[in-house]
Amino acid sequence: MDIDTEDSFIKPIWPAPAHITAYTTTRIDPLPHIPIKIKQIHSDIVLPVMAENQNKEADALWTDQLNQVCAVITADCLPVLLTNRQGTHVAAIHAGWRGLAKGIIPKTVQKLNLPSDEIIAWLGPAISQPYYEVGEEVRNEFLSSDPDTACAFMPSVNQRWLLDLYMIARLQLEKKGVSAIYGGEYCTFSQPEKFFSYRRDGGIQGHMATVIWISYNQ
Repeated sequence: MDIDTEDSFIKPIWPAPAHITAYTTTRIDPLPHIPIKIKQIHSDIVLPVMAENQNKEADALWTDQLNQVCAVITADCLPVLLTNRQGTHVAAIHAGWRGLAKGIIPKTVQKLNLPSDEIIAWLGPAISQPYYEVGEEVRNEFLSSDPDTACAFMPSVNQRWLLDLYMIARLQLEKKGVSAIYGGEYCTFSQPEKFFSYRRDGGIQGHMATVIWISYNQ
């Protein structure tokens, strides 16, 4: 296990600098105050945390400024946090299958404009492969842009496919040269005591927030 838990939040266990604050809220905790809110639309849009970007459509936020919170909201989709070993940049990504297929992760890595071997990634709580059934059209969309993603699909009993969001994320990060990847230990669907799940609950019953910010200068 590479995750430390408390009653109201989950903290990544990763080699990020001490001045980087990051966590995911669980279902028993109210959402934190989020200075910049974005309209998540399952896109490949990456924005900097700036007042003028309030309520804009996007699925990833990044910053190199102190005390500017990057936050994404999920309830089965994969939240991904990025920082670098010096702790000068941070990013939060909302990665559902559509965003992953459009390349939201590599585009966020590119926005950071950092050497890949300095970037650290954490994969937060998402629905796991045994519970995430998708159609042939989803698989085809991934394979059309990257045949290597075939490894993330497993046939289901319903002649459909079980998709591993974690594996897709790891593959995309590795292809961008990011090898320091942590997390991926939870399942939002199978752990109702901890997480909301869009699929399990039959729609939106609640969300978790995944946040990261630079709390002070190194």
